[in-house]
Amino acid sequence: MQRAVSVVARLGFRLQAFPPALCRPLSCAQEVLRRTPLYDFHLAHGGKMVAFAGWSLPVQYRDSHTDSHLHTRQHCSLFDVSHMLQTKILGSDRVKLMESLVVGDIAELRPNQGTLSLFTNEAGGILDDLIVTNTSEGHLYVVSNAGCWEKDLALMQDKVRELQNQGRDVGLEVLDNALLALQDLGAGSGGSSPGNSYSEKPRGEAGRAGSQGQPAPGGRPLPVWE
Repeated sequence: MQRAVSVVARLGFRLQAFPPALCRPLSCAQEVLRRTPLYDFHLAHGGKMVAFAGWSLPVQYRDSHTDSHLHTRQHCSLFDVSHMLQTKILGSDRVKLMESLVVGDIAELRPNQGTLSLFTNEAGGILDDLIVTNTSEGHLYVVSNAGCWEKDLALMQDKVRELQNQGRDVGLEVLDNALLALQDLGAGSGGSSPGNSYSEKPRGEAGRAGSQGQPAPGGRPLPVWE
């Protein structure tokens, strides 16, 4: 946790809260909620914690929602998304597995390039959205929604077992890492105006702050989706 907090401080970004419509206030009668590695950081900066998908997350800081929104649009902000389901897809048949579950050409991704995609059922119906990154470390890094954690994980685990029974080289590992998302869409160029739209499917470069060959704090940090 200390590393995550120090990265935020050195980058000089402002952490933002989740939209209130997605959350509900905490109460003593509710279930025990999980905490992200930045939980104490949120409290120290006046975060109002609420329940979301089994996690305790900030819905608002000391600033108003309007001020937070304008800051993000005019500059950029970091969001704690450590509650999201993070998985590694391993093995030489990892691309085959992922392309059997999502729409999109995963095989064409360059090292450390990611793409927004969709989990679909056998009839082509949408189950959830996700981001798939082809890492330079020999695995696919998948991030999907906390609200669909059990469903998405079961979908991937079932496909792993199916392919393993066919003799395929594939595996899955669930990660428990801190994860920060950098927003605004124009963060790399000084901000964007509301309502911007893009005709192409979102693509981005991903990296871990300070890791070998990746941006360090003060450079281009963490995943940036364009």
